[in-house]
Amino acid sequence: MNVANENELIQSALDAQKRAYCVYSNFPVGAALLTASGRVYQGVNIENASFGLTICAERVAAAAAVANGDIEFTAIAVVSRTGVSPCGACRQFLAEFAPNLPIVMVDSLQPDVIHRATLDQLLPGRFEGPV
Repeated sequence: MNVANENELIQSALDAQKRAYCVYSNFPVGAALLTASGRVYQGVNIENASFGLTICAERVAAAAAVANGDIEFTAIAVVSRTGVSPCGACRQFLAEFAPNLPIVMVDSLQPDVIHRATLDQLLPGRFEGPV
């Protein structure tokens, strides 16, 4: 992914972050998932009073892509205060579709603070299910 594409993906995630529903944690997260078709799917964290029902921005974006039949993921940008990486559940969820997915993690308060990794770096030995 070139710098211009990465910047567009980050901006899309920053735009999405503004719509996060995080009334309990006040920790908004935005994600923008790029697919092989060139489409970008946004996601936000959506919290729930029953905390186990909360869904992360990365899975919201991935679910939107899959619901649209777009299952070839090529990159994802995730923005939050401090630039956290995807949680374990999101890593496993994304690995179903793209085990080597490039991940760009951005601190939304300091957008020039960018960390890059691949999903296989963040989730070595992922569960692959029955063969």
